[in-house]
Amino acid sequence: MISDTLSDSGARGWIFNIQKFSLHDGSGIRTVVFLKGCPLACVWCSNPESQGYRPELLYAPARCIGAGECDRCIPVCKPAAIGRDGDGKAAIDRYSCDGCGDCARVCPSKALEMTGTLVGVDDVMRTVERDSGFYVRSGGGLTVSGGEPLAQPAFVEKLLATARRRGLDTAIETSGCCNWEALQRVAPHADQIFYDIKSIDSEKHRAATGASNQLVLDNFRKLRSEFPTTAVVVRTPIVPGLNDSIEDVEAIARFIDSAGGATGYELLAYHGFGEPKYQRLGRSYPLGTVETPSEESLAALRRVASRCSGGC
Repeated sequence: MISDTLSDSGARGWIFNIQKFSLHDGSGIRTVVFLKGCPLACVWCSNPESQGYRPELLYAPARCIGAGECDRCIPVCKPAAIGRDGDGKAAIDRYSCDGCGDCARVCPSKALEMTGTLVGVDDVMRTVERDSGFYVRSGGGLTVSGGEPLAQPAFVEKLLATARRRGLDTAIETSGCCNWEALQRVAPHADQIFYDIKSIDSEKHRAATGASNQLVLDNFRKLRSEFPTTAVVVRTPIVPGLNDSIEDVEAIARFIDSAGGATGYELLAYHGFGEPKYQRLGRSYPLGTVETPSEESLAALRRVASRCSGGC
C-alpha cells in the first residue's frame, strides 16, 4: 500500500491514466482518473498495470525498430537488463530491470514506455476541468478508479474534496479491500460509490483475487451503517467458472440486503480486452482462455440482481 507520507506530501498520487468522456463510471459524461496500486491480483484484471504501486516498464516488440537500426536503449540501461532477441529486437530481463525509465525516454518508436506518473491534485484538476461544460449539461463529473484508489486515501480525499468545492459530481470505484479508515475518510467526499463484491464464497474469492473477502464484506456493512444516505452501487464482474451461477448472484444479493441495502446492483460481463497488456508487462495472462458470458446467461443473472435495483 502506498504510504500516506507520500500522498500527504503536497497531496500527490501515482496515476496511470486519465480517461475522458466515459459514460459507464457514474452519471452523465465523466472523466475517470485511474490510480496505481491494488492489494488484489484478480485473474481477470483488465488493467494489470494498475496492480503495482510504482512505475513499470511496458514493451511492445512489434513497435521495436531493432538493434541494427536503433540500438538506443541498450547503452542507457545501467543494470544491463536489455539485450537482443533472435530478430535483433530488444529483449527485456524483467528480473534485472530497476524501472528507472531511461530506456523509454530514448525509445523513438514508443516500443518502450513507462506506466505510472506522480501527480498533484492541481495537475489532475486542470485536465478534468477542461470538460466542465460537458459535466454541467449531462450531470457528469469526476470518477476515481484504479487499481484500488483507497490505497492512496490522502490523495483521493484531497482530489474529491477539491472537485466538489468546484461544483463537480464525484464518484469512486473501489474493491472494498482497504483499511476501513481509508474508506471512512474518503466516503464523505463522494456523491456515488461503486463497490465491487466479487463472491460471497471466501475460498472462491481468495483463489480468484489472492485475498479473502472478509475485509470487503466488513467494510460494506460499515459503509452502509455509517453513510446510509450515500448512493452506493454494488457491482459484480461475472466471470465464467468463478461466479456465474444463479446461486453465486443470489448469495451476493442476500448479503447486500442483510448489510443495509444498496442503491443498485449491477452485473458486468467479463471481457479479455486487457490480455495484451500482460504481454507488454512481460507477464502471462493468469485466467487463460475464457469466453465472455452469453447474453442469455447474463439476462438470467440480471433478473436475480434486479431484486436489488432501486434499493435492496
